[in-house]
Amino acid sequence: MSCGHEHEHEHIDFARVGQPVPAFAMETFDPEEGFFGEVDLGKLREEGKWVVLFFYPADFTFVCPTELADLAEKHAELKELGAEVISVSTDTKFTHMAWKNDERLLENVKYKMAADPTGEVSRFFDIWDYETGLALRGTFIINPDGMLVSSETNFYNVGRNADELVRKMKANVHLRENPNEACPAKWEPGQKTLTPGEGLVGKVYEALND
Repeated sequence: MSCGHEHEHEHIDFARVGQPVPAFAMETFDPEEGFFGEVDLGKLREEGKWVVLFFYPADFTFVCPTELADLAEKHAELKELGAEVISVSTDTKFTHMAWKNDERLLENVKYKMAADPTGEVSRFFDIWDYETGLALRGTFIINPDGMLVSSETNFYNVGRNADELVRKMKANVHLRENPNEACPAKWEPGQKTLTPGEGLVGKVYEALND
């Protein structure tokens, strides 16, 4: 990944859905271990892990702890699906540690909290706000092959729903194992999928209600 420190979008290579994400590493605070460390996407790829990157604007803010607490409630389920969950902001690992220890809403957070103080990773995922120097609320799913398969961005004032993140993870896991299928809106495991082809054109209702 080569983001540099440019301020013109045309000089930056951005992550794109359907395209591979280069391996990179970030410093972290690990709430479960209580230690500082590093998360390396290359190593996670070698381990066959899915990666969920959960960007948020800043520690010690207001909507952010509600989002991280919501994500913590779904962390175990995401891990069962094979995902490494990593929250990311432009704060340092030291601030992550202080916030985790101070904010009661974060008491159940066990996923790694990554630091992007230069904004390089945030710029690569095109959620860097040049006016504030903060990351917007971006959620990205990277499959075990290193491909970006899902991207969601919210502005500062709208929090996300981890239930939908879990649903998208389940759909993406299913589709990686069944690449000829497609998941309709609100799809959950056990429900019908679609098999694109000539016979499905104009007949989606019939396929889902047969």
